[in-house]
Amino acid sequence: MGKTSRFGTAQLLFVLSVGILVVVVAVPMLLIFFNAFWVNGHFNVADVIRVLRQSETYEALLNSLFLSSGVTITGTLVGTFFAWLVTRTDLPLKKTMKLLFLVPFMLPAFIGALAWKMLLSPRAGYINRLFMDVFGFSSPIFDIYTYAGIILVETMYLFPFVFIQVSGALERMDPTLEESARISGADLFTITRKITIPLVMPSILSGALLIMLYSMAHFGTVAVLGVETGIYNIPTLIYEKIHQSAGSFDSIRTATVLATVLVITAAFILWLQNRVLNQGRYQIIAGKSFRPSELKLRTWRIPMLVFCLLYIGLTIVLPTVTIFMVGGLKTYGLPFVSENMTWENYRYILFEWDLTRDAIWNSVSLGLSAALITMFAGVIISYVIVKMKVRGKGILEFLGMLPFSVPGSVIALGVILAWSGKYGINLYNTVWIILVAYVARYMAFSLKANSAALEQVHDSLVEAARASGATMWQALKDVVVPLVRPGMMAAFFLIFLPALRELTVSVLLYGPTTRTIGVAIYTLNEDGETVYSAALAGIALVIIVTGEILIKRLVAGKSNA
Repeated sequence: MGKTSRFGTAQLLFVLSVGILVVVVAVPMLLIFFNAFWVNGHFNVADVIRVLRQSETYEALLNSLFLSSGVTITGTLVGTFFAWLVTRTDLPLKKTMKLLFLVPFMLPAFIGALAWKMLLSPRAGYINRLFMDVFGFSSPIFDIYTYAGIILVETMYLFPFVFIQVSGALERMDPTLEESARISGADLFTITRKITIPLVMPSILSGALLIMLYSMAHFGTVAVLGVETGIYNIPTLIYEKIHQSAGSFDSIRTATVLATVLVITAAFILWLQNRVLNQGRYQIIAGKSFRPSELKLRTWRIPMLVFCLLYIGLTIVLPTVTIFMVGGLKTYGLPFVSENMTWENYRYILFEWDLTRDAIWNSVSLGLSAALITMFAGVIISYVIVKMKVRGKGILEFLGMLPFSVPGSVIALGVILAWSGKYGINLYNTVWIILVAYVARYMAFSLKANSAALEQVHDSLVEAARASGATMWQALKDVVVPLVRPGMMAAFFLIFLPALRELTVSVLLYGPTTRTIGVAIYTLNEDGETVYSAALAGIALVIIVTGEILIKRLVAGKSNA
């Protein structure tokens, strides 16, 4: 009887888990492929090839590959260098530097792009004007509306993917081989080039592939810096097709083909990453704690510290200060002097403009709702994956992780196809369609956090509760959930903060009353309201950074309790 009950509960949880993932993930994804390859009731590859051969489609594909390749190369070089500097040298203030190099993770890239547009646009950028008006340059020193400009800005915000992975690998590395080479007479440069870098190559390549994956999917930076001069990547072309063509069949068709290309590309990148991580010949990093040898910078200690501070000042402080300064100007383009500054823009944005209140409310409520729903759904699905012996549970993990491997614009297009009335439920132009997309997009975060927590809960605890007369649901509620609460909290925060600053998904799904903070900033900038977009971006940065600080303190307080 007990076995039958346990089997019934397992099957019920499995069915519930499958139902959640099929509705929010599988159906939208399948509809993209269906609409791309199925026309008028027939399988049609020729039409897909026709779409791919269109000049704008072809150019967007090439741009995506070129931009993502450029960002991957520069981001990998920057991330690897700074990771080596803060882990393997005697650089002063290493812990502080390591924290500062992680700050770009907190800041939305499209707000950074907006700041660099204000600084380096050819005619109105403040840095370009400074050099032309004060130093007599005949032309701008740098045009941010170029491929190089987009690559540089994206590098500033994506290099931490490599930095985190490489610095972690360098800190855990067994120094035996390096010490043996040193005893044999090799200099430090040779050791670094021939031993250290090859040993951490899996981490370097893994981080590089993540940069490529995210760069291929980025909407905001290219939308702010590229579209004005005709540089489109796949996500911006999808946006253009959906929003500028009134949702016609041809525009939807082209968008689904582009989305299919993004999915295939993302799958190939993830396959490459798995191949890299499974390369046995690189498995030199041990689990045992080691203190790796440090390179003495000697006379280079202070210059390297100054270089790091200059990099942080240029890539983090300067654009952030610019956002707040431009937000305080009476009119964009005026010099930054006291008579041109005002608090009126911030007052108007905060207290008089209804769109701001709606955007902040939408972002916060969507972030909280998506975090709560995904957190609890993730616990159920993770429990089935980790603890239950039911057939077919591998499909749950695949469906749960699928949205993490595809760009946000693909998810948005999928929910448009699924929930715009064609199949009986019309959520288009409502806040609910954005919520469904957020749940799909961030489900992988919840599964990762909750699965890790559930792995640490021994099966004997649930068995003891069952032996004491508790039902399966009571055992889950009274034993499992309290023990995995830290994982649930981690999942909540991992979802809430990215959702708070999300743009790529919501820019394709927003309606007249469902703008989020990111969409409001972007549309203000598109409409030429530069000072207002900067003011709202400054307010968004305050909300995001404050949220990060409060959450870290809350988590620290709970872990110390």
